Amino acid sequence: MRWLNIFLLLLLVGLQCRLWIGAGSWAQVASLNREIAQQREHNDRLLNRNQLLEGEVLSLKSGLDAIEERARNELGMLKRGETFYLIVDK
Repeated sequence: MRWLNIFLLLLLVGLQCRLWIGAGSWAQVASLNREIAQQREHNDRLLNRNQLLEGEVLSLKSGLDAIEERARNELGMLKRGETFYLIVDK
């Protein structure tokens, strides 16, 4: 009977160690849940960025207004007959 009690106690200690310390423990599961939440946030940010880029691509493909705006802002281009004024703030 005594050996059975010792065996059961050792078994209980072994299972508790695995539950709290080993692979698949509570700490590891919590860590994985945090990583999943961080990855979902990162994926959401990338999805929003991709949607903005997709809208910009569609705009550039469909009309000249987006192309004209991009040429003005990024390349500093002007239409014929326009005059460029530079206003300097003090």
